[in-house]
Amino acid sequence: MRGTKLTGANLSGANLRRADLGGANLSQANLGGANLRGAFLGGADLIGAYLSQANLGGANLRGAFLGGADLIGASLSKANLIGADLSGANLRGADLARTNLSGANLSGVHLGGADLGGADLRGADLSGADLDQADLTDANITGVRNREKAKNVDKAKGLQFEQ
Repeated sequence: MRGTKLTGANLSGANLRRADLGGANLSQANLGGANLRGAFLGGADLIGAYLSQANLGGANLRGAFLGGADLIGASLSKANLIGADLSGANLRGADLARTNLSGANLSGVHLGGADLGGADLRGADLSGADLDQADLTDANITGVRNREKAKNVDKAKGLQFEQ
């Protein structure tokens, strides 16, 4: 299914475990509650996709485009999101524990109540990211960019930027 065009497709609840969707166009697709555990979505276009409650644990989304995507309550634990563009995505209550977000664009992302415990955020862009009640315990925040432009940093758990 690599490179497939599935723009606006309804894949709600689909079992796509370990599917190869690299470079696929899934923009505006409904993947709510879908099982994408261990799937390869490197470079995929998921702009504006609905992924609420989807299981993306261990998935490879390196360099994927998730701008404006709805990932409320999604499981992304141990996923690879290196260099992914999540600008404006909604990740409220999402499980991002031990996820690799190094170099990711998290500008304007809603992370309220998300679990980022042990996540790798090295070099990620936090411009305008909302960290209200996000748990960043043991997260690697070395070289995070635009941290001064992040919102509700004082309400995040386990987060201590060095002065």
